[in-house]
Amino acid sequence: MTVRVLLADDQLLVRAGFRALLDAQEDIEVAGEAADGAEAVRLVGEVRPDVVLMDIRMPVLDGLAATRRITGDAGLAEVKVVMLTTFELDEYVFEAIRSGASGFLVKDTEPDELLRAVRAVVAGDALLSPGVTRRLIAEFAARSKAPADDGLLTGLTEREREVMALVGIGLSNEEIARRLVVSPLTAKTHVSRTMVKLGARDRAQLVVLAYESGLVRPGWLG
Repeated sequence: MTVRVLLADDQLLVRAGFRALLDAQEDIEVAGEAADGAEAVRLVGEVRPDVVLMDIRMPVLDGLAATRRITGDAGLAEVKVVMLTTFELDEYVFEAIRSGASGFLVKDTEPDELLRAVRAVVAGDALLSPGVTRRLIAEFAARSKAPADDGLLTGLTEREREVMALVGIGLSNEEIARRLVVSPLTAKTHVSRTMVKLGARDRAQLVVLAYESGLVRPGWLG
């Protein structure tokens, strides 16, 4: 399968650099480019990319507002948004995840990591850039509100709750598999079923739900 990517950044040189890297891959193609958030939203509706690499700071409509419009459209449920930021703990990254982004990357990330992230987020396996996942989740934990007792987890099995809690503290499928002494495929299956039951778009939203439901509490990261 060819992964189709939309580039949304107001800097032409940044878009050109990403395009050169992505188009050089056999399994990835750039489906379009946008110089502002409003154009990004319009193009997503037209070209239906698999992934949008979305800069946070853009004119007309910023990346956060554009992301909310995209993730809030049921007809675009298969489109994944990965935010681009200058700093690893950009002040807007937390809000980006709450807005429905599947993760974020720093703009100076290594080319191999960018390619891995694009492929992984399409497969549903990615949360955030390697090395910053737990720090961002810790930030989420510090800001999370008191959990609401709304029966969100009622339909989950005990194993699915256990897996969701491990996703919530930032473990990968491989780490979950080792923790539960199961195969990575089994771990991935549990994660996928949990996402389906909760209507979560992706792994990032599953983390948000883990905290908001009270399944994971601040301080669990150690």
